[in-house]
Amino acid sequence: MYKTLWALVPALLAGCATTPDKDPVQLRLNDLEERVTRMERSVANEVQVAQNVDEMQGSLRELRGRIEELEHTNDSLRKQQRDLFGDLERRLNAAGGGTAGATAAGTAAGAAAGAAAGAAAGAEGAAAGSNAPSPTEQAVYGQAFDALKAGSYSTAITGFKDFLHNYPNSTLADSAQYWLGEAYYVSHEYDSAAGAFRTVLKKYPESRKAPDAMLKLGYTQAEQKQYPAARATLDEVTKKYPGTDSAKLAADRLRRIPAQAAQ
Repeated sequence: MYKTLWALVPALLAGCATTPDKDPVQLRLNDLEERVTRMERSVANEVQVAQNVDEMQGSLRELRGRIEELEHTNDSLRKQQRDLFGDLERRLNAAGGGTAGATAAGTAAGAAAGAAAGAAAGAEGAAAGSNAPSPTEQAVYGQAFDALKAGSYSTAITGFKDFLHNYPNSTLADSAQYWLGEAYYVSHEYDSAAGAFRTVLKKYPESRKAPDAMLKLGYTQAEQKQYPAARATLDEVTKKYPGTDSAKLAADRLRRIPAQAAQ
């Protein structure tokens, strides 16, 4: 009997040793712990994704704000450009329509038509009682004027200066001198522009470009904030050339000179 009991002891001990591994409660707890761990990881991932989304949305808002700022700046620059070139365009149109003088009409038409520039300039010279410009003069002048209309102002400046140096007695010289001033004006080289317009008034006082030159001298002085001088020049335009387009433009610009500058 004792031998039988001692034989059962190892079996009982083995049974006690294996029972904890098969405890259903412990297994359930282990499974729950794994699930909780997975859920925590999932929540952490979701939180990170949400943070990333917030950061992306913040960056997007910042980019949109920057785009709106750039668009506003671009609109302002476009308005400034329109204001800057509006006057030049009016002057070019006036020259083409003959309202600013037969000289400007001939040269503007010539520059626009290429080879026809010579014929127009020649007719202009004949009307003035002078020798007609040579084909070379016509070509050099036309190239400079084309560059001015195309917005290549440095090229136009060089072209008109070369023309005036090589053909100082040309019937197109007064117009070349005037458009040289315009090229300087739209390039914001106001000192040079003022000098060019003054040269028109000094060397060609009877030129049909004289009213335009005096007008643009007043404009240039206003851009330089030399308001008393600008007012005096523009006022002289209205008195010396009444009823002309130049006088009307001068009167309009006078109204836009700051009131405090009138003193």
